[in-house]
Amino acid sequence: MTHVVDHSASREWVDNAVRLIDADAQRSADTHLLRYPLPAAWNVHLYLKDESTHITGSLKHRLARSLFLYAICNGWVTENTTVVEASSGSTAVSEAYFARLLGLRFVAVMPRSTSPAKIALIESHGGTCQFVDDPAAMYSEAHRLAAEPDTHYMDQFTHAERATDWRGNNNIAESIFDQLTHEDSPIPTWVVVGAGTGGTSATIGRYIRYRRHATRLAVVDPENSAFIGGYETGSVDYSTGKPSRIEGIGRPRVEPSFVGQVIDRMIAVPDASSVAAARHASAVLGRRVGGSTGTNVWGAFGLIAEMIASGRSGSVVTLLCDGGERYAGTYFDDDWVAAQGMDLSGPTETLERFARTGEFQI
Repeated sequence: MTHVVDHSASREWVDNAVRLIDADAQRSADTHLLRYPLPAAWNVHLYLKDESTHITGSLKHRLARSLFLYAICNGWVTENTTVVEASSGSTAVSEAYFARLLGLRFVAVMPRSTSPAKIALIESHGGTCQFVDDPAAMYSEAHRLAAEPDTHYMDQFTHAERATDWRGNNNIAESIFDQLTHEDSPIPTWVVVGAGTGGTSATIGRYIRYRRHATRLAVVDPENSAFIGGYETGSVDYSTGKPSRIEGIGRPRVEPSFVGQVIDRMIAVPDASSVAAARHASAVLGRRVGGSTGTNVWGAFGLIAEMIASGRSGSVVTLLCDGGERYAGTYFDDDWVAAQGMDLSGPTETLERFARTGEFQI
């Protein structure tokens, strides 16, 4: 007698889940590419890809969409799956959104010290928060929860670089280059991004090479992050054991999704510089931007100064990762900045001098 095991009944749910995610993407316009005001005489243009306009307010909306599609099409997430993620930040907010869209339960594992505002944002999208006392225990707790029946650990830090189709399919790299088509310098000299999982830098770096663009990729890294040390030493096991104060980027260890081989340059950015640049860019743009955007802008300004000094024209692209309203109690709070031991006077002077002269002397 032939023995048959048939799981085809679940395909109806899979088909509908993919349709719902695609329909959600179709309802959303692409994010804007903003032109940052620089003096015309410099003959260098700076663009910010504004990821804050996603419905969940950050760059992580793209990642969450890709992670869900990847997990569903791999058969890891089905109609009865509880989705678990180790995140206290924007990824958890975006994954909670997509879990609710599909009628799934979502649990974010996070440090007990996570701000009430961020917890409330995750819960507003239907997510549940599970707390750990030691931030380093987030991974093991997520794995423990995922051992329960009908539970899947999304694991953004492992799957970010493989969940997105880096060759195209409307990834962020393809979107940037399409939007630059009619600009003065449609092939940018540099793209500047930070690394949280490493997925965005991997996608952009691969796409640049696949399309044979002359563009180079710079990754900016905040204090305490292990990515720049791992890049410099070539060690995938490099670790600082310290958390980043710039939310969304920087990790205490080199994450599996970080692909250093596609990066042309890494730039260490002090946290005070990131915060000062976030405030500076917010004043110029007339709207608040987050600390990771400040890190990006600081790195972009340094590269632009190099281009000006060498008499080279062209364009630089970076990301506006999320809005600054989420950080009213941190990066935009003078008492919080002082309590962190940050002195913004030096970086602020550097930024003001750059705006006047195009020189970036740190």
